[in-house]
Amino acid sequence: SPYPDSMFERLQEYLKGFHDLIPKQLISIFNDKELELLISGLPEIDLDDLQSNTEYHGFTAASPVIQWFWKSVRGFDREDLARFLQFCTGTSKVPLEGFKALQGISGPQKFQVHKAYGAVNRLPAAHTCFNQLDLPEYESEGQLKDRLLLAIHECTEGFGFG
Repeated sequence: SPYPDSMFERLQEYLKGFHDLIPKQLISIFNDKELELLISGLPEIDLDDLQSNTEYHGFTAASPVIQWFWKSVRGFDREDLARFLQFCTGTSKVPLEGFKALQGISGPQKFQVHKAYGAVNRLPAAHTCFNQLDLPEYESEGQLKDRLLLAIHECTEGFGFG
């Protein structure tokens, strides 16, 4: 039969065709997140929609850290916004129905910001299966923005497991 029998064989045939179009050595320099952005482009991220579909744990929407957080994120360029979304959710793709339809490991799961207890100089951490950002209670807006940017640039993805 001209058709592959196993999923492995199907994937091998797909990769062979893909590499006929784009040689392996040209894409091997990119990680999965960079490749996603190259193929899909930078997404249009509606921060008003994301903010209105965010849950807080240990903070409230009026907490100074949360106010600094949103001000910082709103100051990001499109590339950093895409990296931020990848860091927190595992993908830079925005759901077609908006952030109310964001999916987690068990189905619909809104974006969540949790207070991270412990040292305030720690980097933010993410749990991509739960669309969750663990944010320390930073002492200033500048510290929050610096630590968040460092996390999204140096930690190419959040922790995949809760």
